[in-house]
Amino acid sequence: MEERLQKLLSAAGLCSRRAAEGYITAGRVTVNGETAELGRRADPDRDDIRVDGKPLSPQAEPVYLLLNKPRGYVTTLSDEQGRRTVADLVKDCGARVYPVGRLDLDSEGLLLMTNDGALMQRLLHPSCEVSKTYQVSVYGPVAGAAARLAAVTDLEGEAIRPARVEVLRQTARTAELAITIHEGKNRQIRRMCAACGLTVKRLRRVREHTLVLGDLPSGKWRRLTEQETAALKNQELGVRI
Repeated sequence: MEERLQKLLSAAGLCSRRAAEGYITAGRVTVNGETAELGRRADPDRDDIRVDGKPLSPQAEPVYLLLNKPRGYVTTLSDEQGRRTVADLVKDCGARVYPVGRLDLDSEGLLLMTNDGALMQRLLHPSCEVSKTYQVSVYGPVAGAAARLAAVTDLEGEAIRPARVEVLRQTARTAELAITIHEGKNRQIRRMCAACGLTVKRLRRVREHTLVLGDLPSGKWRRLTEQETAALKNQELGVRI
């Protein structure tokens, strides 16, 4: 059955569909010896599909992992600066898996990794409005901080949806907050805190859509259960809070 090349590359576990489009436009993909163009369709049972001259592997068995990312790791499979990557932490899982979304170098916590390109695209699409909850330790003028953070709807001219903010613990100058957002703009929570005069000491993602970090140790990963995988695929991700 013919499918778009980017879908076939993603289904084979080679990369995400977006990355596959880059492979195609860079001339790295051929079909029956001819350099493919974006929009090309092919049948993996009939056509000779190659990436960088190597035959496309059969569709990979889907793998779904939950990683507790520590600080000091970048959310990518390789890094030009030689920094440690999340791929180093899951290299013993038996499959090439890709991070769904990002956590910056200094952030930690729940990170979903999979070779299921279709699910990855669905979760990353803005229309899904996936909710993500972070435990954030801050210091500074913490009195009224929850209300100030929940009122932030603009970051340097970029509109954002209001966050849901709950105070977990608070002293005169420090607080631990639970902040739930949907969009995941670049360093969104850190920028929100800075706009409210707060300095982030620790930022840890503890929940994403139907997944919960729980007591998984830092730097460790586990496979999703069948129930978690089913809930992840069937969750109505567009529901607003």
